[in-house]
Amino acid sequence: MSELARQGSDGRFANEVEGYLLWQARIAEARQRAQEFVRPMDWLTTAQRTEIERHYVTDNLRRAKGDLERVAARCRSLRAEYEHRYRTLRRRCVGSALAACAAFTLLVTLWMLL
Repeated sequence: MSELARQGSDGRFANEVEGYLLWQARIAEARQRAQEFVRPMDWLTTAQRTEIERHYVTDNLRRAKGDLERVAARCRSLRAEYEHRYRTLRRRCVGSALAACAAFTLLVTLWMLL
C-alpha cells in the first residue's frame, strides 16, 4: 500500500490538507485586511505601504497561530479529561455488570438448593 493511501485510510492526510487550506485562507484574509488597512492612507509611499502591509500580515498571522495553539492545547486537555472519565465510567459499568451477574448466579444457586 502506498504512503498516500496509508495516510488517507485513517484521515490524517485529509486533516493535513484541510489544515493547509485553512491556513492559506487565513493568509489571504490577512493580506486583504492589510490592504484595506492601508488603503485610506494615501500619503504613504509604495515602499511604506508594502512595509506596513507586511507588518500587519505578520502580526495577524502570529496572533492567529497563538490562538490556534491555545485551542489545540485546550482540545488536548479536554480529550485527556474525557478519556479519563470514559475509563472511569467503563470500569463502573463493567463492575456493575459483574456484580449483577454474581448476584443473579447467587440467587439461582440458592433457589436451586432450596
